[in-house]
Amino acid sequence: MKLNKQDILKALELITVPGEGKNMIDSGAVTNVQVFGDEVEVDITIKNPSLQAKKKTEVEILKVIHREVYEKAKIKVNVKVQAPAQPKANLIKGEPIPGIQNIVAVASGKGGVGKSTVTANLAVTLAKMGFKVGVLDTDIYGPSMPIMFDVASEKPLAVNIDGKSKMNPVESYGVKILSIGFFTQPNQAVIWRGPMAAKALNQMIFDAHWGELDFLLLDLPPGTGDIHLSIMQSLPVTGAVVVSTPQEVALADARKGVAMFNQEAIQVPVLGIVENMAYFTPAELPDNKYYIFGQNGAKHLAEDLRIPFLGEIPLVQSIREAGDVGRPAAMQTATPTELAFEALTKNVVQEVVNRNTDLPPTEAIKITTMAGCSAVKK
Repeated sequence: MKLNKQDILKALELITVPGEGKNMIDSGAVTNVQVFGDEVEVDITIKNPSLQAKKKTEVEILKVIHREVYEKAKIKVNVKVQAPAQPKANLIKGEPIPGIQNIVAVASGKGGVGKSTVTANLAVTLAKMGFKVGVLDTDIYGPSMPIMFDVASEKPLAVNIDGKSKMNPVESYGVKILSIGFFTQPNQAVIWRGPMAAKALNQMIFDAHWGELDFLLLDLPPGTGDIHLSIMQSLPVTGAVVVSTPQEVALADARKGVAMFNQEAIQVPVLGIVENMAYFTPAELPDNKYYIFGQNGAKHLAEDLRIPFLGEIPLVQSIREAGDVGRPAAMQTATPTELAFEALTKNVVQEVVNRNTDLPPTEAIKITTMAGCSAVKK
């Protein structure tokens, strides 16, 4: 049988380059294809220097040509590794995810302020309102979404989309979820340097089948670090929600979080600030409010920074219990907690509408390494 070069190239489009989100043809990995009767020679250039990556690439090429073109073809694959001249961190190409309308990052400058709790309840409230919602748990070192949505024992399954294998997010309460927690054991610590964490994050973003979403919520890790830059380089984030408690220590870090998004080179619009644990209400005294961490601290911060105040969430035992058992508190009906999260969610939606009306789409930032220091630019 005489083989056709175009058939070979078409078959190679079915193979995705690991970690890049593009097939071998579009990514430029295929540098040459020669056909001689029933013999095929393919030259490939990859960036991963590991022996495993080279072997996997070769095997996938053999399989796809035998399956799609000719099962008895004689194939020779030449794999060349092209390593960058200088190691660079955060090399994730920024591009939108097809089908996702709005990407909202939920951040906090400080850990322990309830950012993940706010994210989970914001997600289920959006779903209750009829929106199509996804949550990407980007906290590589401390993922919590699998527990909060009662899917800790679930695993994302592979699904074939246009001939490509993709991760199918786990779904709970009408929300699609992906987290590194699905791929690790409960007692397993994730001990990765920045580039490896960024690579795992990249795979959850671009090697997943999110489908059509009105909102993709990003549960960011606390602080202002490498993962945050990777996210903003990877995706055009519509806007950010910053979570804080009224406590001065938390407010100081929340101010830094807002400053990160407002940097001239980043310019991700801050949709507003949420005050979590605003006051304590004991179950036996539902009408009482005790301002344990201070009163209106986040509200005053929002006023000082001239950004919207999105709402306050009380410190209620049922919110903690609901998160621990994997049923977000906003799922409860006709409760003050549900009303608080509903008011917060409506404000977030309104700010997204205002942002999309008044501002152009956000661009994903580009990060380069120059003279030993990181430079962030549009």
